[in-house]
Amino acid sequence: MAKSLYETLGISENATQDEIKKAYRRLARKYHPDICKESNCEEKFKEINGAYEILSDEKKKAQYDQMGDNMFGGQSFHDFAGGQGDVDLDEILRNIFGGGGASGGFGGFGGRSAGGFGGGFSGYSEPDLDVEAKITIAFNTAVLGGKHSVNYGGESFDIKIPAGIKNGEKLRVKGKGKSYSNQKGDLYLIVNVASSPEYQRDGDNLTKSVEIPLKKAIFGGKVDVKTLYKDITVKIPAGVKSGQKLRVKEQGVINRKTKNYGDLYLKLDVVIPKADELDEDLATIMQEKLPE
Repeated sequence: MAKSLYETLGISENATQDEIKKAYRRLARKYHPDICKESNCEEKFKEINGAYEILSDEKKKAQYDQMGDNMFGGQSFHDFAGGQGDVDLDEILRNIFGGGGASGGFGGFGGRSAGGFGGGFSGYSEPDLDVEAKITIAFNTAVLGGKHSVNYGGESFDIKIPAGIKNGEKLRVKGKGKSYSNQKGDLYLIVNVASSPEYQRDGDNLTKSVEIPLKKAIFGGKVDVKTLYKDITVKIPAGVKSGQKLRVKEQGVINRKTKNYGDLYLKLDVVIPKADELDEDLATIMQEKLPE
C-alpha cells in the first residue's frame, strides 16, 4: 500500500515522532517562501506542512497508516496537493481527517459521511468541494437578464443572469468548484448589483427622474420617456409639482417567483427657466400676473 506522506518528509514508515519533527523542521526551513526563491517552493512548503500535520497527530497518523494513499483517491500526496489549484489544501485535509472526533492540528470539521475512500473506512468526512465567490453585475443586466463573464481559478467562462435577480442572491455554476479524486464541487456566485445613474430599485419597482418644462407642469401635456424596455409617451396632468410621481404599470422588474412585473415611477423634476432666458414681454407679464 502506497504511503507517500512519508516520502514527502523523506522518512521511513517506522519513523518516530522525534524523527518526524526533525525532518519537518529541516524541510520547512529549506522550502520556506521567505528563504527559498524557486518557483515551486510555496507549493512544496504547503505539502510539507500538510504531511506534518497528519503524521504528527497520532489519530490522523493511525487513519493514514490504515488507508494509505487511498485517502487521496489513490493518488500520491504530491499529485493530490497539486491537483487542488487555488483551493486551500489545509481545508481539504481538515475535511478528510476531521471526522470521527479527531483533534489536533487541523481540528474537527463536520461534513457529509463519506463511507470511505477505497471501502469501509468512516473515520473521516468527505471534503466539501463547493466554493463561493462574489461578482458584480450591471444594474440593467440584473433587471433584464443576460450574460456575464466570470474569471475564476484561472478559467474564463460566461454565465446566464436571470432577469430580476436581486442583490445578495446566489447563482450556482455546476462543476466549477474544488476537485477531489474524480469529484467536482460547484461554484456559488454571490451577486452584487451595481448602482444605476438613472434608476433606483425598491423590490420589483423602479423609480426614474424625468425633467419636464414649466409650461407642461402648469398646463399639462405629453413627454417622451425611455424605459429599460421601450420608449413610451407619458401624459402629464396640469398643475404637477416637482417631486410628484407618476406611475407607469408593469415597466418595473420581473418577479422571478410570480413572473409579474413591478411598476415604474417617474419622479417629476420641473425645470424653472431663468428670467433672462424668457421673452421680455412674457417676463413682464409673469411679474405682473403671477401670484405672490
